Amino acid sequence: MENVLRPALVVGAALVLTLVAGWVLDLLLRKADARHTETPLWGLLRRCGPPFRLVLGTAALQAAYRPAGILPAHAAGVGHALTLVQIASTAWLLVAVAAAVVEAAYARYAAASPDDARVRRVRTQVTLIQRVLTALAVVVAAAAMLLTFPPMRTVGASVLASAGVLGIVAGIAAQASLGNLFAGLQIAFGDTVRIGDTVVVDKEWGKVEEITLTFLVVRTWDERRITMPVSYFTGKPYENWSRGGAQMTGTVFWHLDHSAPVALMRDKLAEILKDIPEWDGRTGSLAVTDTTPNTIVVRAVVTAKDGDDVWTLRCAVRERLITWLAAEHPYALPRVTTAEATPRDTA
Repeated sequence: MENVLRPALVVGAALVLTLVAGWVLDLLLRKADARHTETPLWGLLRRCGPPFRLVLGTAALQAAYRPAGILPAHAAGVGHALTLVQIASTAWLLVAVAAAVVEAAYARYAAASPDDARVRRVRTQVTLIQRVLTALAVVVAAAAMLLTFPPMRTVGASVLASAGVLGIVAGIAAQASLGNLFAGLQIAFGDTVRIGDTVVVDKEWGKVEEITLTFLVVRTWDERRITMPVSYFTGKPYENWSRGGAQMTGTVFWHLDHSAPVALMRDKLAEILKDIPEWDGRTGSLAVTDTTPNTIVVRAVVTAKDGDDVWTLRCAVRERLITWLAAEHPYALPRVTTAEATPRDTA
């Protein structure tokens, strides 16, 4: 009876200790979060509760499983399993704590900085650095878990001896993946493209939604997602409308008859722009830019605060001005002149 009761008591005590410690930690973090509203760190650290409880519970069992006689016939296997769980849970806890600290730092920086471009740049860098740290923690934890197996320690010397050759082979085999990896780091610290930037790639216009170490996601205006390798943005030209500021200049063209009232159109354009909220007031001009035997080309230049607004502004100006011409000056619309052929005088 004692062989069953003692292990059960030890496991129960470890479970109770873990739950109580986790509840106390969560209570302290909630109080700290309520007291320090200027930073979200304490609230974010509450996410670390599950890995913290797992680390604490595993540590308690590691310290007590032998004296308690938990599966004495398989004590070595129990200890090994607890060691593996401890390594994995510790890596999980470290990743969760690092993520909370990074997110809190970014949130405070974003709240204090008035420069949206700089905020998006920091967000891109923080996201990629966090992914690198997570991958590093996973690799280190996996290596530590493998080294707990005696056969792995035995072959360790030969593995290290052949690491150079294997590294060369792996580098050749994964050349594209490594290129994308370094391209991702170059994007993060070179500030060429950031999350939230408006870009045009392969004649597709959209916003950068996600950047990882290997690929980049662009959300187009019609809600499609284009996934591209990050090496594209370091090896090919593309348009970044958010670079150096999001303000945009747009053009609207009309092909009209030579009799079109250009001066009246210029006045009407100024009137129309005042009623469109997307216009930022910087530029609103109209001029004849070309002429053909049948029509003239009239161009309006308008400005807005970003690419989305300039598109809406162009559409509104085009629609309202052509509606006004059709209603008030229909003679200004392009026409095809037809007439009967005049017979050649043969006299």
